[in-house]
Amino acid sequence: MFNYGYFSFDSKADLLQKATEYWNPGKTKFWQDAGIDLVIDGREGYFLYDMSGRRLIDLHLNGGTYNFGHRNPELVATLKSALDYFDMGNHWFPSVARAAFAEKLVRTAPGMQYAIFGAGGAEAVEIALKTARYTTKRRKIVSIIKGYHGHSGLSVATGDERFSKIFLADRPEEFIQVPFNDIDALDRALRGRDVAGFIIETIPATYGFPMPAEGYLQACRDLCTRYGTLYIADEVQTGLMRTGQMWGWQTYGVQPDLFVTGKGLGGGIYPISACLVSESCGGWLHEDGAAHISTSGGSELGCVVGHQVIDMLQRPEVIANVQSVAQFFQRETARMMAQHSDIFVGVRQRGVILGLEFDHPEGAVAVSRALYEHGVWAIFSSLDKRVLQFKPGVLLDAALCQEIVDRMEAAMPRARELLRKPARAA
Repeated sequence: MFNYGYFSFDSKADLLQKATEYWNPGKTKFWQDAGIDLVIDGREGYFLYDMSGRRLIDLHLNGGTYNFGHRNPELVATLKSALDYFDMGNHWFPSVARAAFAEKLVRTAPGMQYAIFGAGGAEAVEIALKTARYTTKRRKIVSIIKGYHGHSGLSVATGDERFSKIFLADRPEEFIQVPFNDIDALDRALRGRDVAGFIIETIPATYGFPMPAEGYLQACRDLCTRYGTLYIADEVQTGLMRTGQMWGWQTYGVQPDLFVTGKGLGGGIYPISACLVSESCGGWLHEDGAAHISTSGGSELGCVVGHQVIDMLQRPEVIANVQSVAQFFQRETARMMAQHSDIFVGVRQRGVILGLEFDHPEGAVAVSRALYEHGVWAIFSSLDKRVLQFKPGVLLDAALCQEIVDRMEAAMPRARELLRKPARAA
């Protein structure tokens, strides 16, 4: 019996049956078929515990949501303390928590003037796209092929057809896609001067973290300026110190007109997201501040937690630790790639964002399973299954970094075994 006080289950099998019956049969079956029988139960720091009690080191972090680990004690204490005074608040009125957090965010991002809050990354993207349309009085949006910006009505139309076609949101006339790292294709898309915004993840996460070519992002910025298109940086997975600076666009020296952040902004404790805009993009806030309404967006509890998240990320010791962790994995993944070059063929890295490339169309699926069997959870990229998303947390210590590498080494023979199955020969 698994008794959680509020609800209980007879067994793990009982939970899986009810998840299939009442929650999401597709997701439940997908992981069972993949040999990943994980049901996350306890969680603490960078560790997950299955219902069976088995421990896993979390290198998935749910896209960076758990940048500080699970149930970070400082953030838990912050939320508990906030509950003594705050609740979600009322979106209609000025708020001490929202005003303080908005100022905190804006001060991290030169060139920005306003922070507009949502409950999740997709909502922040919605705000950004609507802002671009308002500001330019144009309708078209350009994104990259295999980009990912969420699953809401507008945001899903910017992404891969895997997520848009099922809901009949694929390729409406106003949404155009161009290949990543192809500046000529972007030029052709923008030169008609009818595009409101170009949205791009600073490093495309769901695509497997391919790195921008030298000068590519600045060239995109220059084209946007030339043709009157707003440059929108999606920092939901690349922001919050994961590239080594607070925002990924800062590491590339590119100034967006507006950008979005989410996931780790709430520390894995309380959901919150934001779209930060320049003064020139903030016109609708003056004309009609209620043009976008979000009951849960900018919850005062989320603002208090987010304020603390930014405080923690700006500490010198945290910044130094990010650099140390990044250097450790740069060194160790290079060594491992040389040792296992028959299957491990590439490392894509910026800070603590890493994509590990394997020489098989679904190589990262096999490696993900092998790592899972050896006590590490890292997920493959949905849109390029050759690439394993490898996302260390910003507070990892040296001992846990070494344990990750040791477990990865131990998992490589199992990865080879999985890759030698008939599907590989075919």
